[in-house]
Amino acid sequence: MRAQRAAAGPTTADGTPFTLGVEEEFLLAGSDEVPAVRPGADVLLAGGGTHTSEDPTVLHGELLTSMAETATGVCTDLGQVHEQLSSARARLRAAAGEAGIRPLPLGTPRVAGPPRSASPGPHYGRMRRLYGHLVTQSETCGCHVHVGTFDREAAVWAAGYVRPWLPTLLALSANSPFYKGVDTGYASWRTVMLSRWPTLEIPPHFSSADAYDRAVTALQRGGVLPRGCNAYWLVRPSYRLPTVELRVADTAATVDEAVLQAGLSRALVHTALAARADGEHPPQVDGHMASAALWTAARHGVRGPALHPFTGRQVPAADLVSELMALLRPALRAAGDLDTVQRLLARVLRDGTGADRQRAAERYGTPDPTTTAPASPRTTHPAATPSPS
Repeated sequence: MRAQRAAAGPTTADGTPFTLGVEEEFLLAGSDEVPAVRPGADVLLAGGGTHTSEDPTVLHGELLTSMAETATGVCTDLGQVHEQLSSARARLRAAAGEAGIRPLPLGTPRVAGPPRSASPGPHYGRMRRLYGHLVTQSETCGCHVHVGTFDREAAVWAAGYVRPWLPTLLALSANSPFYKGVDTGYASWRTVMLSRWPTLEIPPHFSSADAYDRAVTALQRGGVLPRGCNAYWLVRPSYRLPTVELRVADTAATVDEAVLQAGLSRALVHTALAARADGEHPPQVDGHMASAALWTAARHGVRGPALHPFTGRQVPAADLVSELMALLRPALRAAGDLDTVQRLLARVLRDGTGADRQRAAERYGTPDPTTTAPASPRTTHPAATPSPS
């Protein structure tokens, strides 16, 4: 039944498509990759900040002035996502260039630099007062995917469904092995750094939107979250948009890898809502096991071991990718995304993630991992190949 519903297409009951939006965070640095300390306002001013009728993408400030964020408009297919991500990156490159710097699609800075400054504004001011030194020590960049659900209850339900698969999405996106001149030994050091923040983890399961809101309100009253702010969980219903937001991925080294995250994320949410329509319950995953699986993905990426979210056994990460693709294939086919996702996934499994390519570039002088992949091909994993089903 679930496959039949998924095959009906990525739409609500009235035929409205499940929409997509992608936010990408970037480091702002000089040609030597040393992060610039206070360029944020100059970059946003040069970039025009808000969208235009010709270009729906937006440039935003971020937590630190050495960072910036881009956001697409509302998209309905992966071709639009690719086009708008490319446009947003081009806008940011041009704006940063006018300020004498460049954006780097890295999860963490590879090179050390001067002390960082928090961005101005009341929201970041509240964060500085609450979290103190942690704010300026959190120079990390991620890729966030919003999937339209049109209903807040559906968003909370979908968040519960996708929880077990967040470590696999992280493993495929890992792009932060270095931190200020040190090879951390991790594929995603960003994930380890963010774990110091309250609620920046795989969330617990919530039975309803009211239950979610009560938990967030309790955290605000307890002084753990700023008043009026959403929790920082790695998947959450948005407070300002009718979407569920997946926040686990490192910022993508290339546009194609961001598109891959978008395609997989929408298919996960589409599969979740098909399961909900069939009267299923979200899969139950122990919180400690979810945290362990996330750490394992951050440590090893997609070429090492992973912790199976349901059995607790160690398996190759690529096997979990195969299992995820088997789950998502009907939704991907219905959306018309299957060929694109298989092609992009095959490239990552062959050439490695951004983390793998950063290390290869460091070790062998291969091309810039933020723009291209190594030339040495690897055998395509079965996860990326079509299934007869």
